[in-house]
Amino acid sequence: MILYLVGISCVGKTTIGKMLAEKIHFPFFDLDIEIQNYYNKPIERIQDECFSMNGYREKASKVLDCLFAKNIDSVISGTPSGLKFSYLQVYKKHKADKDLYSIQINDSYENVLDRLKFYDKDSNPIIEKLDDSKKNRYLKVIKADYNFYRDSYNRADFKIDINNTRLIDIPNLIINELQNTISIASYQQMV
Repeated sequence: MILYLVGISCVGKTTIGKMLAEKIHFPFFDLDIEIQNYYNKPIERIQDECFSMNGYREKASKVLDCLFAKNIDSVISGTPSGLKFSYLQVYKKHKADKDLYSIQINDSYENVLDRLKFYDKDSNPIIEKLDDSKKNRYLKVIKADYNFYRDSYNRADFKIDINNTRLIDIPNLIINELQNTISIASYQQMV
């Protein structure tokens, strides 16, 4: 079984994915890290080499294709556009013959704002202090991102709202949702 987490940037896909994978004893893959390892350069440098974001997504979706093709039980944290563009084509291709489930993680805009992280072109973390003006600007960007990807998130097999949920409880929230929906054989792989 492959569990593929999608959602806007900084919603917690990587943190939650690691915790979920540990709980169900699956390997964990962060698509961003896998893309950087595959192309041996930071994401922004890869994006700079492409003529458009769509070109970048096509390159990145090749890595997603490789991850799905491994056909091993795993948890994969995807990108904000994880069920859109070329990522969707890869997902559909593998969904046809694999025990593959997409899980959209959703949280309040304010919680996402609190988790914002910034990086330079070489993927090194940078610190940016957010005054009220910047917070308002970033809140608008977060809302716009969510609205841009909304249709793709509606394609997810599962939608998990983590607002007002303790981080430690989120893996169980996901497992319970899966248990209520998927076959017993698939669920037994997770325990």
